[in-house]
Amino acid sequence: MSQPMIILYDVPSNSPQPWAPNIWRVRLILNFKRLPYRTTWVDFPDIEETLRGIGAPPTSVRNDGRPVFSLPVIVDPIRSPQAPIVLSNASHIAEYLEVTYPGQYNFLSAILISEQFAARQVFPEGSRALQALFVHYIQEIFAKPLLPIMVPLSHQRLPERSQTHFLSGTTPSYLSVPPEREQAWSAVQEQFDFLANILDKNSGTDGDGVVSMGHELTYADFAIVSVLIWIEKVAPHDGWVRIRQWNGGRWGKLWERCKSCMDVF
Repeated sequence: MSQPMIILYDVPSNSPQPWAPNIWRVRLILNFKRLPYRTTWVDFPDIEETLRGIGAPPTSVRNDGRPVFSLPVIVDPIRSPQAPIVLSNASHIAEYLEVTYPGQYNFLSAILISEQFAARQVFPEGSRALQALFVHYIQEIFAKPLLPIMVPLSHQRLPERSQTHFLSGTTPSYLSVPPEREQAWSAVQEQFDFLANILDKNSGTDGDGVVSMGHELTYADFAIVSVLIWIEKVAPHDGWVRIRQWNGGRWGKLWERCKSCMDVF
């Protein structure tokens, strides 16, 4: 009996490893829960056609009513091979994986006795609302100063066909690297300093001073680390070298805590 596997749809780049932070949030959970999965790579120009073909729901709707299709997307045939679950949106996928696989996945147990072992939750009881708010903050506020730096660098690392997909004659302003790089990095550091001061409250008797919720990894940590991975993959010398030293090395320590969840299958 072959083992059914979740399919994670991701975008390729010219670098050896994937970089997209929203997709890394899902990959970190899959690895953390030790769920069997494989990655299917889709170039940006092919995303809408591919996702329509597998019946993936759109992630949003434009003002004119047209649907928007984006990654990540998963197809999960584990519980129902004949009618696999197809989901989009990183947070929806995270909640689905937590509800469907609340513990460490074991293929034989799922087939034979539906028993879970060594529970590895990413949403501890009572934390889902607060973690959703935290992840929204990471996406909409914490990561915002990174965009002028990281978006152009990310675009440069795409395959040529995907690069062309975002161009229409002239290079859009958001794909131009800002001339004042140090000023841009200073704005990034302000956000990292603010978050570090908040997370420092979880130290001593309240936590280990590394993760967001006391002592165990949660979805909130994966939201932060997905941003760190983005920086490490796309700006290793200009970005990650400096960030890993900020705030007493906090971000390097969090990276190391999550390193076992960074496999790519």
